[in-house]
Amino acid sequence: MIRPIYLYGSEVLRAKALPADLNAKEEIAALITDLKDTLAKADGCGLAAPQIGVSLRVLIVDGRGLADTYPYLKDFFRVIVNPVVLRQSQEKCEYSEGCLSVPGVYADVVRPSAIQLEYYDGNLCKVTEEFTGFACRMVQHELSHLDGELFVDLVPPIRKKIISRKLQRISRGQVGTAYTSRIK
Repeated sequence: MIRPIYLYGSEVLRAKALPADLNAKEEIAALITDLKDTLAKADGCGLAAPQIGVSLRVLIVDGRGLADTYPYLKDFFRVIVNPVVLRQSQEKCEYSEGCLSVPGVYADVVRPSAIQLEYYDGNLCKVTEEFTGFACRMVQHELSHLDGELFVDLVPPIRKKIISRKLQRISRGQVGTAYTSRIK
């Protein structure tokens, strides 16, 4: 089912998400389906459960649409449940980020260039995986959502000042999106 995407200013985006109950397999499967359907409709590359109003530690990332730019992402799709960062590199990299919850705003964000993650996949099997490159960026961006953090929180103060009017308009609902959105 396609759900509305919550926008900047919504309380659910600022709460630390709770671990998903791995015994609630049907509920998790339904949530994953909703995330996939909503992401496909919104034409993004990642979506975390809080973005659709569910404060659980579940996210999806889909790099397949970026394979023209990043060929190594041609088969990259992950369902990530209850992730734990085991290790992150000291080396950092900078990429421009945007977000379905912060439409029309883009900014360069510095994050670790590699992370090792332990999580449960869509079948609720435990996985340990290392992410690098743009896959790492997508995963870290969505992980931030699970901790109530948005990419605009990670930009230098001068950049945040520059985008502050756009953020205020979004939080007041003065923004159009090509997908169903909500502020609450």
